[in-house]
Amino acid sequence: MAISASPISSTLRVNTNSCLASSSSILPLFNVSCNSAIRLSTIVVCSQKSGSGLIRGDKKALFERYGLDPNEFLSEPSSKSIRKKEMQKRGRGKQIPEEEAKAPRTTHTLLQVLGGKAKRKKLLSPAGMDVRPMMEVVKGSAFDILQAAGGCPASLRPGCWLDLYSGTGSVGIEAISRGCSEVHFVEMDPWVVSNVLQPNLESTGFLDVSVIHTVRVENFLERAEQFLGRHRKFDFISVTPPYMEVDYGILMDQISKSTLVGEDTFIVVEYPLRTEMMDSCGCLAKITDRRFGRTHLAIYGPKWAQKKKVRKANLNGWRSLSLQAGRE
Repeated sequence: MAISASPISSTLRVNTNSCLASSSSILPLFNVSCNSAIRLSTIVVCSQKSGSGLIRGDKKALFERYGLDPNEFLSEPSSKSIRKKEMQKRGRGKQIPEEEAKAPRTTHTLLQVLGGKAKRKKLLSPAGMDVRPMMEVVKGSAFDILQAAGGCPASLRPGCWLDLYSGTGSVGIEAISRGCSEVHFVEMDPWVVSNVLQPNLESTGFLDVSVIHTVRVENFLERAEQFLGRHRKFDFISVTPPYMEVDYGILMDQISKSTLVGEDTFIVVEYPLRTEMMDSCGCLAKITDRRFGRTHLAIYGPKWAQKKKVRKANLNGWRSLSLQAGRE
């Protein structure tokens, strides 16, 4: 460490102050002055070996003795700079990439077809949480309601199905297995389409009666005529989006105004708990709304299906009253 002043051109005299050099860890203090009448600034030179020397209080007194500010020379390094130096010494100062390489996506066979001609056929699904298939208990209940509402409890009435947010394709495949003649699958993830959805259609033998649209659902609904032609309507539409990535109010409003929905269309909607769901969807009324744990299932359908449900409820009511009267 050195503190220097203006240069000195006259003869110099060096005095060594031995009392200040009593510590073995510090070099002698040199008082440098000139013989001229004009007294120039003093140069103070201090040097110290690491690991020993004056304590902080002695150093402070030494600097004050020569009219210097000790804080200017004895300030402690910040904890941040100390930590940075330690990391550099240990070889940890290298930059860490912001995003670690993602693990390859894999599949497993946890799903199956529940009914119809492909019953018990195993279906692929992605391992992990990227795609969340409809639970089998919810799917089974939905098809039982649709079959009963259509007047044929054993199978679906023939028609075309639109599977929005299809993912694994388990809903659309179930529809073909139970009697639908054609299914359109809408899935935006190319990896899921090529590694899950298409293999499932091939393994069940339903590829020939299926059409896959690799596009966002919102874009598909906006450009339906471009994808399907004019005046195309579906008999069944399933809506099973990822819960946290959609606004159900906006989505259902878009579906209700779509030209794909007809007067005899059934719409199956899976939605999470604490979600407001409208009582009607365009010209369709809500037939049922059931809860399965944290999952809800709403089904919209034509007025004639709702009347059939009311007649059935009335019939069951009359039967219960008759049984009670007989017991009395």
